[in-house]
Amino acid sequence: MKTIKGPGIFLAQFLGDQPPFNDLRSICQWAKGLGFVGVQIPTNDPRCIDLQKAAESKTYCDDLKGLVADCGLEITELATHIQGQLVAVHPAYDILFDGFAPEAFRGNPKARTEWAVQQMKYAAKACQHLGITSCPSFSGSLLWPYFHPWPQRPAGLVQEGFKELAKRWTPILNVFDECGVDICYEIHPSEDLFDGITYEMFLEQVNQHPRACLLYDPSHFVLQQLDYLQYIDNYHQRIRAFHVKDSEFHATGRQGTFGGYQDWVNRAGRYRSPGDGQVDFKSIFSKLTQYNYDGWAVLEWECCIKHPEQGAREGAVFIKDHIINVTEKAFDDFAKTGEGESFNRQVLGLN
Repeated sequence: MKTIKGPGIFLAQFLGDQPPFNDLRSICQWAKGLGFVGVQIPTNDPRCIDLQKAAESKTYCDDLKGLVADCGLEITELATHIQGQLVAVHPAYDILFDGFAPEAFRGNPKARTEWAVQQMKYAAKACQHLGITSCPSFSGSLLWPYFHPWPQRPAGLVQEGFKELAKRWTPILNVFDECGVDICYEIHPSEDLFDGITYEMFLEQVNQHPRACLLYDPSHFVLQQLDYLQYIDNYHQRIRAFHVKDSEFHATGRQGTFGGYQDWVNRAGRYRSPGDGQVDFKSIFSKLTQYNYDGWAVLEWECCIKHPEQGAREGAVFIKDHIINVTEKAFDDFAKTGEGESFNRQVLGLN
């Protein structure tokens, strides 16, 4: 067994216009001061990284690693959720998702998709230059408007959607394979990959591509009422990244999983800071350790109640306290009476 690395922190939700959150060095120093040892870097924020330059220059990546190391931290992963989202966008979301792309590509879905695909390919090379082997991302979605259909879905719609999704992602996955990096899809509502079955459907379309891996975030499964521990049993061989984020679900006679269009505070299912929700993290850390997950445990702060700085401060301690330092010996070694082939044959009465 292997010991999970951490605690790490995903910087995306903490970046801002005021110090210490407005540049990479200062936010890393802040994170180190809270007890974090790793940072997951959002690749869409120029305050953290120039993704194209990182893809084209090993020297730039060495300098980036050096800056983070000077703060006493490691880069855990490069996160590409924003770019991955734009690989596949249903037209219903064009206006909203245009805000994720540079202004030059807005109002032009084809150009926006091409930009996103190129960004993902840059990310593969940047990870290689940084010595990183996992890259969290979103799958994007062509089918989400039809997940609970009325009128009914036409026959073949889902199959055609996954066929197109695989067509767009396969060349990207191949580049990641060349660079020795896994894409870790975050299984997430509003993505076409939102549960185990949809992930399996995608795997089938990409011919079980070895780089089509997973980011594990149990908070999304609580909101779906999916068994997040059995999920680890099913897919542990593909889990290459881990977000530590909590959530809770309290159905009422007025709303359930769909949430009644309410804001996060008033939804039956809502995200919380680690330890404030219903996720059984003790069992999660045990299962991941049992299955030899040796990646990072990274705090993702998304809480509708608690202030982010309190969530970060408490989250560092929470993750540290849940990481299991694996044992190098069996608990009953003290009672060992012998070993070896000859001894075993004696025990079996074969000598």
